[in-house]
Amino acid sequence: MRPDDWHLTEDLDDFLAGGGEFLRSRPAPHTTALTTMERLRTRGSAEYGDGATLFGRLERAGKVGATFYRLPSRGLAPTSLTPEQADGLAAHLAGLGHSLPYVTADQNTATAFAEAWQRHTGATSKLRVRLHLYRLGTLTPPEPFPEGHARVAGEGDHAQVVHWCHEFAAAVDEVLPTSWADTRFADKHFTFWETPDGTPVSIAGSTAKIGDMVRVDPVYTPPHLRGRGYAAAVTTEVTRAALATGAKEVVLFTDPGNPTSNALYQRLGYVRITDWAVYDFSGGAAE
Repeated sequence: MRPDDWHLTEDLDDFLAGGGEFLRSRPAPHTTALTTMERLRTRGSAEYGDGATLFGRLERAGKVGATFYRLPSRGLAPTSLTPEQADGLAAHLAGLGHSLPYVTADQNTATAFAEAWQRHTGATSKLRVRLHLYRLGTLTPPEPFPEGHARVAGEGDHAQVVHWCHEFAAAVDEVLPTSWADTRFADKHFTFWETPDGTPVSIAGSTAKIGDMVRVDPVYTPPHLRGRGYAAAVTTEVTRAALATGAKEVVLFTDPGNPTSNALYQRLGYVRITDWAVYDFSGGAAE
């Protein structure tokens, strides 16, 4: 692979002119890229820190085969790469003097890039996070449903939404920005599952439809209310709402270390399609 096969730009419109169709062609595996591009398009990159976002697309004979983006002060996020492509990208970025704190991608790509980055920069890598990515097959609602009903969260529910999102983040060791507007949850739509007396007992969020794809995230039930079917019920309702928008792909990420949630989503009809990984980098000549 030649270095000039990678077209690098800091202009979002330029990147999307060549890479947008490619990202939309596989909305499930490209879910994070699609939602990030939409957020950059509507809000800009200022919330990610000083500096520009770097975009790249791999082109041969006018055809895009892969893309990546790197937000200010963040790591590299490529789409699926072969080991050869990962090595070529690592060599190209290292040769241009770029430094990277981490890479996040499907596990095969992330592993291949981490190994290549070490070869070209001397950096060491450490696996930080591994996730499962699921895509909806055929929705299979739970039987029986728990008593109660779903309700879309409104402006008056903001405090409850924020509180439960922070509890969710703490449970998965995620550090949220101080400002709610800067969190990954701020642009999402939320639905509660409520008991018959109107008490919220579980919550699920989802992205807007982007490229015919909706991602469910997060799903949270307070510990003392678990085991009663509330998470299954609210996930079912959020999934139904996503399908009602015309979404062709409904996806979600899970923690491999949580067998309960993984079994739940499989019962609802979600099918695991790939694993995801984040490798942190330290040391190396490019830092």
